[in-house]
Amino acid sequence: MKLDRRAFFVLTSVGAAGLLAPRRIFARAAPQQPVSAPPKFEDVRRNVGVFTMRGGTIGWLVTRDAVAVVDSQYADTAQACIDGLKQKAPNRGIDMLFNTHHHGDHTGGNGVFRPVVKKIVAHRNVPDLMRKALSASSAPPAAAPAIPDAIFETAWSQDFGDEKMTARYDGPGHTGGDAIVHFERAHVVHMGDLLFHERHPRVDRPAGASMQNWMKILERVTAAMPADTIYIAGHSRDGLPVTTDRKAVLRFRDYLDAALTFARKGIAAGQSKEAIAAATLLPGFESYQGSGTALTLGGVLTAAFEELSAK
Repeated sequence: MKLDRRAFFVLTSVGAAGLLAPRRIFARAAPQQPVSAPPKFEDVRRNVGVFTMRGGTIGWLVTRDAVAVVDSQYADTAQACIDGLKQKAPNRGIDMLFNTHHHGDHTGGNGVFRPVVKKIVAHRNVPDLMRKALSASSAPPAAAPAIPDAIFETAWSQDFGDEKMTARYDGPGHTGGDAIVHFERAHVVHMGDLLFHERHPRVDRPAGASMQNWMKILERVTAAMPADTIYIAGHSRDGLPVTTDRKAVLRFRDYLDAALTFARKGIAAGQSKEAIAAATLLPGFESYQGSGTALTLGGVLTAAFEELSAK
């Protein structure tokens, strides 16, 4: 897939107060950033762009009539995003923040956005999942948490100037509350963590994840969208862009299928969960990258075993 080459801003901290100075450079697409990466804005298509720094990819829409944001990363990175958006739209506030799901690397900045956004939108399962995650955490949040205050059941839509944003919930996938956000006129879809680009995903079974339905969600969205749709991934392998195409979405569907098939064969052969999870490579998907102890092939295979063995 070819993306238009467009200018993007790299914002670099210049003081303890967090002042940010823009510097214009050029690149084809924004790779997922490591922890120490500077905040980065990049245009994707027709006033829609991505912000990467630390945590899940933030999507944004900036027009003369509206500013909308998808996901909020963490408290410190959220402030960097807000500062950059103010430079892009100095005479506008932020009309809306949308949370694709409840995980802290996508909602940890909600409290920073809360004073400057009119509403926070999410699927109806997200508020309770956020509360449960916050109550289970032993570490205090970096900013006062802000729970979404505008919830929907299966579908949501709103016009923002000359762009229309829609969202759908198609059942459990990465968690029990993942929504896909579609910028309809730009033909851009923010997948949240329903799409990991060449990276082992988190399968959050305690929060209601279903790998089998996750595959169906990926099939539905690619079947419903135009062929030139650009998909924004929640995370990607180091060095790869967070923006990609239908082929990559379906390849991730195949990854989930391969993990389930691997676990299913192990179960049929009488292998334990631990033996199945000890695999270090998934045939055909050797390029997939892990992250720390949380996002690993072993974690995915453990979830696959538990899902297939559930009574």
